[in-house]
Amino acid sequence: MTDLGAIVDAFHFIRPWVLLLVPVIALLWWSARRAHVRRDVPAEGIAPHLRAALTVGAHGRRRLEPIDGVAVVLLLVSVGAAGPTWSRVPDPFAAQSAPMVVALKVTPSMEATDVAPSRLERGKQKIRDLLELRAGARTALVAYAGTAHVVVPMTEDPGVMVPYLEGLSPEVMPQEGDRAADALAAAEGLLGGEDGPGGIVFVADALDPADVAALDAAASAVAVLAMLPAGTNDRGLDALAAPVVPVTPDGSDVRRVEHTLNAAYRQALLEDGAQPWEDQGHWLAIPAALLGLFWFRRGFTMRWALVLALAAAIAPVRPAEAGMVDWFLTPDQQGQRAFNSRQYRRAAELFVDPLWRGYALYRDGQYDEAISVLSRVETAEAAFITGMAALKSRHYRDGVRAFETVLARDPDYPGAAENLATAKDIVAYVEHMQETSDTGEDRGIGADEVRYDNESGRGVDTEIEAPEEGASGLLTTDQWMATVDTRTGDFLRQRFALEARQ
Repeated sequence: MTDLGAIVDAFHFIRPWVLLLVPVIALLWWSARRAHVRRDVPAEGIAPHLRAALTVGAHGRRRLEPIDGVAVVLLLVSVGAAGPTWSRVPDPFAAQSAPMVVALKVTPSMEATDVAPSRLERGKQKIRDLLELRAGARTALVAYAGTAHVVVPMTEDPGVMVPYLEGLSPEVMPQEGDRAADALAAAEGLLGGEDGPGGIVFVADALDPADVAALDAAASAVAVLAMLPAGTNDRGLDALAAPVVPVTPDGSDVRRVEHTLNAAYRQALLEDGAQPWEDQGHWLAIPAALLGLFWFRRGFTMRWALVLALAAAIAPVRPAEAGMVDWFLTPDQQGQRAFNSRQYRRAAELFVDPLWRGYALYRDGQYDEAISVLSRVETAEAAFITGMAALKSRHYRDGVRAFETVLARDPDYPGAAENLATAKDIVAYVEHMQETSDTGEDRGIGADEVRYDNESGRGVDTEIEAPEEGASGLLTTDQWMATVDTRTGDFLRQRFALEARQ
């Protein structure tokens, strides 16, 4: 379903009883309009030149009267008060775009060079472009050939995925083949752990016809980015009912894939009854206010008012740098628009509200800055975001304190108890490893420098200085790093082979 079709299907009024005012306004307008209709001067018994002199406004009769403008304003206000809506209120603590799994086909056929530099390398480039376009939305990577393997689980950090993506080649896959259905099962398993609906993008040059039915019947939204030259057909891709987007030299193919998945995501959110409907009636206040500006003039011209109202309704709002947007939107409103567009850094610069500014910093990955800003807000929401930021920055004890604060402020806050238990488990695990680990001090083996927050007093606090370069015959840090020669591809080949045997 297209975006327009989804809007039309979901459109309704939150308070439809307010629309009872519409016939009342129409009746009042009709009554007032009849009173303003000028009656013609009788022609009988009056000379034509006298009749013309007694007639005022015969050639300049207005088609629109001030009462018409009043009626339009009242209708706009009434319809706006009825609460027109076609979307759900977005959850501020959920991702604003669909979680996605990318399934990359890694077979010898993907090394063909008809799509420069090769189908596989171009597919990797498109995946990187897609990660950049999605601005930190949750994404996972699956590689498949004769077997399917989860390369990277769900993550919001695209930097984690890039080195594993570069290490993928047909040599690391344990079996040759084209098992897209296995990749679909792995992808749906990853999406099953997400809070909301998601989508799957296959980056491939062909599909086995035996897998087409499975992809068409998938519960999640499926799209295929076809790594084929323009005009090349494949019977597996041709038979697929899911959207197939051919590769292009520019980024239009990636934008189309992202738009397709987000459209399916928004459609799924419309069917989620957990979130309330978003009241869109405020948009009708803009033309109503512009029409009201002309009420101070007697006999104002409604034609110009309608032109201005339509221009205000359809004109796009320019970025904040243009200056004019400051006349109509507060900094927080501008920040909300940037946030909804996933421009989190820009939103953090615009927001005045510390809760939203801290949340924008958190979504942008500036965890320490987010914690500093959120310290000003004494709400459960602020403490929850602080806890998540602390966990992301590996300040696990601070995360425990933050989630304890959430429960103190709101014992029923969703997810707080679960996250508190997780944070405590992480702290206990790290302390246990510190308590049982062998520092090697009794054998003269040391590290560069070891520090850990040992608030509970478990284990032994150590601070070990590295030996001088060349002392005792030990390797320096640079010498030790020079001995490490493990590529990502080697690691993936060993891991995939082990998974295939299991």
